[in-house]
Amino acid sequence: MRCPSLVPLGLGAIGICLLLQGCSTTIGCKEVTAVDGSRKQVVMAAVSEIGTRYKYGAQSPGNALDCSALTQYAYSVAGVEIPRISTDQRKSATPVQLASIQPGDLVFFKIRPGVHHVGLMVDNKRFVHASTSRKQVRLSSIHSDYWQQRLVGAGTYLDP
Repeated sequence: MRCPSLVPLGLGAIGICLLLQGCSTTIGCKEVTAVDGSRKQVVMAAVSEIGTRYKYGAQSPGNALDCSALTQYAYSVAGVEIPRISTDQRKSATPVQLASIQPGDLVFFKIRPGVHHVGLMVDNKRFVHASTSRKQVRLSSIHSDYWQQRLVGAGTYLDP
């Protein structure tokens, strides 16, 4: 398997790609290598965008994305159409119990009143998202205090 467009994105993205391909590291190895089919396509597509610039309203993979455009793009690579806006993505996704989150599932956050965010799980610890904090697509820990305090649910458009 070839890693899509990771050369300009740095060692973090390359490490994730290698992890997804064949477990070249022990971090998250068990969870990620069990991923296959559509879930793997969705995760690989999202991970390939690490380092892409964040811009509100942008929907141009490789150039600029916002959070819901990233998740919409990743699912589209696997042939799955999902809504464009994060709140619509949450409303129409099949709910997933937080304890049962799998790679490729979406995680939803309420940052403050009227501001919602979505990310895509890479394994049982990390999610990829288009972040305003560093103005780029990046990985974050789902277990950090910041994200745990804002987590409002999870959902998927993929088979269990």
